[in-house]
Amino acid sequence: MKKVLIYGVLTIAALAAIMWKLNANKKANTEKTEFVKQSNTGDVPVLTEKVTSTDFDQAFAVNGNFEPARELTFLSETSGRITKLMVDEGTYVKQGQIMARIDDELLGTDLQSAKVNLEQLKVDKERYESAFKTGGVTQKQMDDTRLQYELAQSRYDAASRRIRDTYVKAPISGIVNAKYVEQGAYLATSTKMFDIVDVSSLKLKVTVPEMQVIHLKLGDKVEVTTNVFPETKYTGRITFIAAKGDATLSYPVEMEVSNVSGKQLKAGMYGTANFAMPQQAAAILVSRNAFVGGVNSNQIYVMEGNAAKLRKVTAGRIYGDRVEIREGLAEGETVITSGQINLTDGAKVTVQAK
Repeated sequence: MKKVLIYGVLTIAALAAIMWKLNANKKANTEKTEFVKQSNTGDVPVLTEKVTSTDFDQAFAVNGNFEPARELTFLSETSGRITKLMVDEGTYVKQGQIMARIDDELLGTDLQSAKVNLEQLKVDKERYESAFKTGGVTQKQMDDTRLQYELAQSRYDAASRRIRDTYVKAPISGIVNAKYVEQGAYLATSTKMFDIVDVSSLKLKVTVPEMQVIHLKLGDKVEVTTNVFPETKYTGRITFIAAKGDATLSYPVEMEVSNVSGKQLKAGMYGTANFAMPQQAAAILVSRNAFVGGVNSNQIYVMEGNAAKLRKVTAGRIYGDRVEIREGLAEGETVITSGQINLTDGAKVTVQAK
């Protein structure tokens, strides 16, 4: 008996569901029939939207990567064996600080020889200049002696420079990011020795769309935020704006960002540049679907009574799926956003519910 009741209830529920589905299909078919009727009468079904002025904020944010403000790969300027290595990877060095010493024994001998030769030629030059005043030597003899002295001076200066180059000094302040040599290694000229990066300030590189880049100028301050220290706001200053954009009409922009003590950013991290734009007056924005054949056509259909009128407008900036209209539309008018493919200028239309 209990099973019979259960089966009965299930049967009734199934019949109710079937009846509901049939009624729903009937309603849908009725709506489709009405739609066809309206189409057959010549009224083209369309979707529309009212034209209104919109206040919008032009501020925008762009992500990029931090790079060192300065970095270089240091190459040896002389050859010889490293007799002393004073830094390691991670060592902070100041500009002019000695990082390594290179054997200068042979170079020291060259310097001493050049010095002795220079001193001898200096004496000769002074003697010839004195003799020339009394007619003891000719002009040519004096000129030749002066030339020999100048050449000796050049050789002495070059030998002195080679000696100075054996004291490997940091050309910039920064951190030794990589070390390619060890104490005792023999160097040839232009051997790679160190990578030095200066992260006291960083560069943030981003790309900015054409409609925003026109508002930027060198020296502008930009608020910079990061995921690693979200509670800290860094200050950036625009140092470069590309004169030429890429294939997407975006322009590379660089800004120098000062590091914050205790919240040190590192090169390679992600950063977000938050650009504050000038206050923009309210503008008319319409759906980009309203344009006939695309935004570049600058043509849309406007409702006048129950007729569609083709209107020439001037499109401006594009914000996602909305397009700014600079000229050709007034607030309160109605534009057609769907169904344009079936329209001609002056065609009768009927507005469908969305």
